[in-house]
Amino acid sequence: MKLLSFKIISDKLLLCVFLCLLWVVTDTNAQSAKDTSTLAVETVTTQKATTQPTTILTTTGPPDNVQEVEVTKQSETSITLTWDKVNNISTYFLKYEHNGAKETFINDTSGGSISFEVTPLTAGRRYSFTVITTFNAANSTGTTADTFSAPRNAEEITVVGQSESSITLQWKKVDELLDYIFVVNGSEINVTALDGEDTVTYTVSGLQSGTEYEFDLFTVFENIRSSGVKYTAVTAPLNTDQLRSVEQTETSITLQWTKVNGSFDYTLVYHENEINISASKGHEVTVKNLTNTTRYNFTLFTVFENVRSSGVTIMAPTAPPNTEELNVFGQNETSITLQWKKVGAILEYRIVFDSREIVVLASAEDKRVSDQILGLESGTKYDFRVFALFENVRSSGRNFITATVPSMVASVNVTERSVDSVTLVWKSVRKDWSYSLKINGKVFNHKGSQDVLSQVISSLKPGTEYPFSVSTGFFGLNSTAYEDFTVTAINCANVNWHVTNSSIKGTIEGLFTNATATNKSQTHVSSEDGIVSFTGLYPGATYEVYLEYEKNSIHFNQCSHAVTIIPPDIKPHCEYWASGYSVYIAWDTLAGIWTGVKVKVNGETHSSNNREQHVIIPGFQPAKTYAMSVVTLSGERSSAPFAFQCSTDPRGVIAGSVMGVLLFLVLVCLAAFILLKRPDLISQSFIGGTKQTNKKPKAISVTKFADHVYHLSADENRGFSQEYESLMPVGTEQTRKDANLPENKPRNRFNNVLPYDWCRVKLTSSGAIGMPDYINANYMPGYNNNREYIATQGPLPSTINDFWRMIWEQRVKGIVMVTNCKESGKTKCEQYWPEDRKPCLFGEFAVTLRSEKKELYWTLREFMLKHKNYSEERTVKHFHFTAWPDHGVPQGTQVLIQFRGLVRQHIEREGTGAPTVVHCSAGVGRTGTIIALDVLLQQLEKERAVGINAFVHKMRLSRPHMVQTESQYVFLHQCIMDTLQQNEKSEENIYENDDMMYVNATALREFNNGSQA
Repeated sequence: MKLLSFKIISDKLLLCVFLCLLWVVTDTNAQSAKDTSTLAVETVTTQKATTQPTTILTTTGPPDNVQEVEVTKQSETSITLTWDKVNNISTYFLKYEHNGAKETFINDTSGGSISFEVTPLTAGRRYSFTVITTFNAANSTGTTADTFSAPRNAEEITVVGQSESSITLQWKKVDELLDYIFVVNGSEINVTALDGEDTVTYTVSGLQSGTEYEFDLFTVFENIRSSGVKYTAVTAPLNTDQLRSVEQTETSITLQWTKVNGSFDYTLVYHENEINISASKGHEVTVKNLTNTTRYNFTLFTVFENVRSSGVTIMAPTAPPNTEELNVFGQNETSITLQWKKVGAILEYRIVFDSREIVVLASAEDKRVSDQILGLESGTKYDFRVFALFENVRSSGRNFITATVPSMVASVNVTERSVDSVTLVWKSVRKDWSYSLKINGKVFNHKGSQDVLSQVISSLKPGTEYPFSVSTGFFGLNSTAYEDFTVTAINCANVNWHVTNSSIKGTIEGLFTNATATNKSQTHVSSEDGIVSFTGLYPGATYEVYLEYEKNSIHFNQCSHAVTIIPPDIKPHCEYWASGYSVYIAWDTLAGIWTGVKVKVNGETHSSNNREQHVIIPGFQPAKTYAMSVVTLSGERSSAPFAFQCSTDPRGVIAGSVMGVLLFLVLVCLAAFILLKRPDLISQSFIGGTKQTNKKPKAISVTKFADHVYHLSADENRGFSQEYESLMPVGTEQTRKDANLPENKPRNRFNNVLPYDWCRVKLTSSGAIGMPDYINANYMPGYNNNREYIATQGPLPSTINDFWRMIWEQRVKGIVMVTNCKESGKTKCEQYWPEDRKPCLFGEFAVTLRSEKKELYWTLREFMLKHKNYSEERTVKHFHFTAWPDHGVPQGTQVLIQFRGLVRQHIEREGTGAPTVVHCSAGVGRTGTIIALDVLLQQLEKERAVGINAFVHKMRLSRPHMVQTESQYVFLHQCIMDTLQQNEKSEENIYENDDMMYVNATALREFNNGSQA
């Protein structure tokens, strides 16, 4: 430890000795410097720190020149010179010219070289510097260095031009110097000015649009640059693309353009006005407060740092004002003419509607403009918009709504005429039109909501001509009226006919032009005006009197009425008969038609329908004289009575007593025999009585039927005519009040075929308030009960729903149709079933056609019937006979007999007791014939007898005109005759073998089986 302490002390002593020696040497050098004499006026002392020892050489004579003077830095006001010391001499003289001779003494004791900045100097000037070494009062000859001070920077730099790819700069020339350098983006550009110009202009090209650039500009003098000036400038931005006008009004124009890449502002210039649009406001501007019908030039500039692009210019006009006083100048069914006041001097207009555009050119002389628009649809509303055009720019447009005139109806048909009413029917042209009917001073308005429109006009005068017109209406416009006329019918039944046995005469109130009276092949014509008079007629005949009105080649059947004239006079005489207990009255052949003889004797009247030329009346006394009167009968007509005296035979008073006893015994025996063998004859002859027999004609047995038909067909079917004519008044006295109600009249196809009140079919209301219960249909008697059938008319368009309602409510299983929907071009029945298998809705009922099988003479169908309020579905068979002409008979009996067999088999198979619906057009002629045929064939089978006249009589008590024509009445007899002949051939019962009787029974079985599947 002691040795370590001693070493530390020794080291410290040595350090102190070294520092003392160093101080002595430094102090000596400082003292030597103080003794040196100063030669220059200005002395500059420089000293550099150094760690090397300084060695001073002592010589004699002038010192050496410096080897080289180097210019190390130049500026506008200074130049820095650098040289190496000569023999470590630290004192020098620097000589140069600057506003006179300059000398500077430099004393630099630091380092081995000297760097000296000469300042202040003049910029851009040539200088010659001489460096003289001085030592011990001796100077060297000097070393010279020529150099230049840096030139001044350019001043008054301005941008004199900017484009999308260039910038043009201009500055003031520096001291007539011509050389300059641009530094842009690290690239140098040498610029030489023009001699004699005060300014320098240079364009820097190849730049990017809309970009800020920093320029360094140096002045160059003798390859020496000035310190440089920085200058910032921008290039102009790009122009926008697609500057366009997108909307023009009368006082504004909206311009739109495509944005230039980058966030730039825009300036719009027009008519010495400017609008600045910031980048944040997008690329659209609306210029307002402009003048209408004026062209404007717009220039749009893109702006970047207040520098505009070259600009894009377009021309856009303002819109013209709208037309005024726009109205309709004329219109018809297919065109509308619009007219308006011309807008200023504008000559071009547009009419736009329904995707159509019409160009309208006016003339300079016109004050108003009009155009007819053709090819329009009648009765249609159109929304027109009219524009004025200026430089292809439209006004905002003025709307005008109007319509074309509706077309008139194609035709108006008179479907029903009566003595006090007519029914007019026409098709609706369009459902949005209205219809106006004018007749008899009244106007009836209708909406076209239905396909067919009808109007019943009542309270008219009989036999009167009524002109009418129907016009369509739409949008306050009315069509040309369809004009025609009709005539009410005449009620010939109310005419007071004056008849004799050879003439008919009557005064007619009402219009008619032709009057005829027809009896079979005989026709008589009346030629007197207002009075019908027919002479030379056949006594006792029934004549169908027809009145017809003709005008403009149109024929109106005014009435048809059967008038029976007085039968021929009779002149009888008496002959003895039955020993005076009977009267035998005989007469000669009568020239005329008569149906019976009525004899009045002893206060009693005896009638006889015997067509022989005599009548025997029992109950008289022999040998007496009786006063008698005899008349002939023809329907309800009778001849003038012929009175005469008739004496009975006086010869058999005594013998008569004996014979009377014998006759009584014979009659008793005969009665007993008949009672045992034919009790039915007793009931028919005695129980019913004479009056009952007259009211209900007897049934004819099969054994006598041929003779019966032969008797009726004698003398040109005179018996048939008389029998049929006797049926004319049957049932006519019964009331038909419901059918004649005003609300029910349109539901009747014919005004003379109306259902009787007591047996009409009543529809139930089904819970609906106010639903009518009326339908033109009657319950009809059959063989088994009095409601076996329903006879009805063919449905009208307005009664189809009621028809299906009746089918549903009566639970009908079969419909027999014996007419076609159209015959001879006339509608006989509206089709009430669907054409295809798609369900069709009729009111509350959906009807579906499930099957249809067409044969040569008939078609069999099956319908599915469903009420919309119930889940139950019912099957209804449809038997449609297609080969039966209206008011006529089929070509043969067998076809209809076979068809009837199909219907009867269906009725018996169903066995529900529900009525079968039968209809033709009116529901009386063909309908009555097929019902009668079905009942009579049943009667023939069960009783071996038929009562054709009796059953027709019975049917007419339930519905008028059943079996409407005499030919149909005769046809029924022919059907029975042919059936009896067929029975004789086959020797089998008429219904025991259906396959033998009905050639289409197989088809019926297929029809039934197919419907069950």
